[in-house]
Amino acid sequence: MMSSGAERSLRILHVEDSELDHQLILAQLRRAGLDVQVERVDTLAEVAAALHEPWDAIVSDYNLPGFSGLLVLDMLKDSKRVIPFILVSGEIGEDTAVAAMRTGASDYLLKNNLARLAPALLHAIEASETQRARQEADRELRKSKQRLHELAGHLQTSVEMERAAIAREIHDDVGGSLTALKFDLAWMARHAENEALHQRVQSALETVSYAIEASQRIMHNLRPAILEQGLVAAVQWMSMRFERRTGIVTKVRTSHEQIQLPAGVPLVAYRTAQEALTNVSKHANATRVDIELSVDSGVLTLEVSDNGQGIAPGDLAKARSFGIRGLHERAATVGGWVDLSSSVRGTSLILSVPLHGPDSDSDDDSTDGKAAAHDPSAWGSA
Repeated sequence: MMSSGAERSLRILHVEDSELDHQLILAQLRRAGLDVQVERVDTLAEVAAALHEPWDAIVSDYNLPGFSGLLVLDMLKDSKRVIPFILVSGEIGEDTAVAAMRTGASDYLLKNNLARLAPALLHAIEASETQRARQEADRELRKSKQRLHELAGHLQTSVEMERAAIAREIHDDVGGSLTALKFDLAWMARHAENEALHQRVQSALETVSYAIEASQRIMHNLRPAILEQGLVAAVQWMSMRFERRTGIVTKVRTSHEQIQLPAGVPLVAYRTAQEALTNVSKHANATRVDIELSVDSGVLTLEVSDNGQGIAPGDLAKARSFGIRGLHERAATVGGWVDLSSSVRGTSLILSVPLHGPDSDSDDDSTDGKAAAHDPSAWGSA
């Protein structure tokens, strides 16, 4: 460790009022083979100015005129800089030494035992460099997580915009063409004199009617136009369709008939409920689903619970459980979060979204034209 320290020049700040003691410490460090540049200061003003400069370590006497080494340590902590601090004193009590270590000192030693200074200094520098590296790694990890979160949010928005664009094309092109074709077939059915031709036209009409219904269903899945009537209406409509399609009893309770929400929140809540109901129909073997939608203390809460078989803990930890991860990422795009709990009595999924703004708790609907203009599911947003 000493050899590695000797390979570079170390800048040491020495807080010491005695020039003799300063020279003794300087000689001890050089005798240990260290290449050091040591600057001595002995006033608080000089300490405060010196803390803005780069240092490999700070060595401080304990007793100084008008202040103590512990005050210097406090100043170092207030500066938020990671610099090893070694307390040196002619006489220091054990209680004081323990207090210094608890406060953040790297080490302490007596002036009559300076032979330990160089090893203690190198050890403290190595520890501080490790700490700085760890802090830098943590910062980079936080940045990486933030970038991934922003990317996930961007992808979610892009997917919704793409869905809206596809839904518009189905509505304008496919839906329009099918409707026109249905009118033509209906005209042919009215004017067909041949019975066989009439039956074929009627069969074609049924096929076209089925195609129109299918295109409408696909459009609703791609872009929930029902959200223009408000989140409450959309969830109630979705629950009725779910119950009719699956035969699972589905009940909706809400604290408001209409809820004003920031742009983007209704779509997140709708997609969350949609994903939860899809999972229930696929995996839960449930006979009943309860959906509760409420706003309390400025927080929107959507809870979807069922009486099914529950989710095994191992299923939640699967590497490819992207549905649940997607719910977390989608909620995060509006500052919310998802809680999932499961037991043998069923599963409960709760979406919570803090609502910011002075009108969060009012009873007006937020999914009217003004809010929808910023909603990626709105027709004009692509």
